[in-house]
Formats: sequence, C-alpha cells, structure tokens
Amino acid sequence: MIKAIHQSGRYMQVIGGSASTYVNGNPHAQGVGNLRFNTSGQRLEVYDGSSWLELNMPHVSVGLNPDAEAAIEWAHRQMTEEKRLEALAKDHPAVADAVAAVEKAQEQVRIVTALVQE
Repeated sequence: MIKAIHQSGRYMQVIGGSASTYVNGNPHAQGVGNLRFNTSGQRLEVYDGSSWLELNMPHVSVGLNPDAEAAIEWAHRQMTEEKRLEALAKDHPAVADAVAAVEKAQEQVRIVTALVQE
C-alpha cells in the first residue's frame, strides 16, 4: 500500500485536497485508467469505470528520469537567456545588432550543414 508520494526531483509535485491530485487535472472527467492521489487516504488510485481502486504495490516511485530533468533544465536556461537578451535588445541597439548577427550566423550554419549532408 502506498502511504505517501515524495518528490524525487525538481519537477514532481503532488498537491493535496483539490483537483490537482488528479493526473488528468479534471476530477469530473473520470475515465477508465485515470489516476489520482487520494490525500485523505494517502494512496494512489486508478478509476476502473465505476469506482476508484487503490493501487497496492510495495513501493512506487513517480518522477522524471535524469535525462528528462536535464532536458527541462536546459530548456529553462534557454528560455531565460532568450528573455534576458530580448529585454536588453529593446533598450540597447548594440545588443539588438549582436543578437541579429548571432541569428544570421546560426542560419548560415544550418544552410551549410544541410548542404554538406546532401
């Protein structure tokens, strides 16, 4: 029997006492196979089409693997840097010119790479 879900990484979260405990995010759209974390019973349950059944397992771990976490971290860093550069470029023409030059160089790399691979 599951007694609790513990965060195993930065991107796993279970919030109790509301619809956010449902994996599909909507407690009113109950479909066969939907999962929820029952906060009052501290257990993971699956919907069989007519009722919620407790998942009985000695140990369950829910989370992302390290590669998925690394990919999300990379994407987050990229988004943060792009937003920072975008904000700087609005106030500083030299930054805007540099960003445009980088974008042009990246496009040239894509074109040359495509030509070399053909």
